Amino acid sequence: MTQDQPDVGAGAPAPASSYTLRALVALAATFVLLAGLWWARGFVGPVALAAVVVVIVHPLRFGLERRGWPRGAATTVVVLSGWLVLALIAALIAFAVARFGSMVADYGPELRSALDDARSWLASAGLDGAATDAASRALDPQRLLGVATHLGSSAVAVAGALFLVFAYVLFMAADGARYSTASSLFGGERGPAIARAESYTRGVRRYYVVNATFGAVVAVLDGIALAILGVPAPVVWAILAFVTNFVPNIGFVLGLIPPAILALVVGGWPMMLAVVAIYCVVNVVLQVLVQPKVVSDAVDLSLTLSFASVTFWTFVLGPLGAILSIPLTLLVRTLLLEPDGSAGWLRWLSGDRAAVPVVPAAPTAPTAPAVPTTGERSHQHEGTEAGPSADPV
Repeated sequence: MTQDQPDVGAGAPAPASSYTLRALVALAATFVLLAGLWWARGFVGPVALAAVVVVIVHPLRFGLERRGWPRGAATTVVVLSGWLVLALIAALIAFAVARFGSMVADYGPELRSALDDARSWLASAGLDGAATDAASRALDPQRLLGVATHLGSSAVAVAGALFLVFAYVLFMAADGARYSTASSLFGGERGPAIARAESYTRGVRRYYVVNATFGAVVAVLDGIALAILGVPAPVVWAILAFVTNFVPNIGFVLGLIPPAILALVVGGWPMMLAVVAIYCVVNVVLQVLVQPKVVSDAVDLSLTLSFASVTFWTFVLGPLGAILSIPLTLLVRTLLLEPDGSAGWLRWLSGDRAAVPVVPAAPTAPTAPAVPTTGERSHQHEGTEAGPSADPV
């Protein structure tokens, strides 16, 4: 080896520049991937929604096949169940949006009166300027009607895209009948990958079961409270509370705004404050304090990551990303971190309780050699004298 060639051992640590280069390459690849997802969100979002729906309803197949149903009939039930889930969610959202738009139009004069009262109160309290402008934007009937119209047009667009989602559900459910045999066919060769996929689908189902359960409880409590207070259309706002519960952590704010505005119109500031207080007690305690902990335990995802994933996936995929944020985050962890044996630290940071360091077994103390008996020593001595040398030169 010449002096111009440095002696770098095989086990020597890589220079810091190589780590920096790999980090920059990884960041650049991530940026390109996210930009591609954002550009193709009109395609990626419906595909992800269809996949999640199929994952939720797919276990129906196993119960039907155990009862002797043919595979084709079981697949038909899975497809119809997925379509029913999609149609029900779309109908609930469309009903709540349409009802809110019609009520804003009906209560237009009352909203303008409430807006004038709010401006006068803010001015008397010395909070005119920015505060008055904010109140004007929040309670302006034309603005609220525009928001409702925009939501209605978005709902129509989503309903139009449901045709594609229905098709994806049909194809994915049909493929699911074949994929369900992967464990028996490739379990020995691809066992770890199949186990990770099964663990992911179980986590997605647990997440939506927890969300639906808490959403139903919150919807019933909110609906009863709004009916007692005399807020118009309490059933509509109960439905809205159930639907927005599928948006982690911040969904209750979206469900609070319409009933709070109508409470202000009907009963003034006391009724509005009562609605806000009830939602804070019921929704904040259940949806912000209790539910995230239950979801975190169900899917092994940290509270911080589950909260940040909502903002991140909403930015990447739009409003649909908020509903699919937890399944998409779990999918990223399943594909990128779990196959990598050296990523246990990152998995543990993400909330995965199974990612714990393996404690090496304590070394056992060496045992003393057995002392031969007198007969054994005599036999060994005779064998040494008679036999050839055990260590010839």
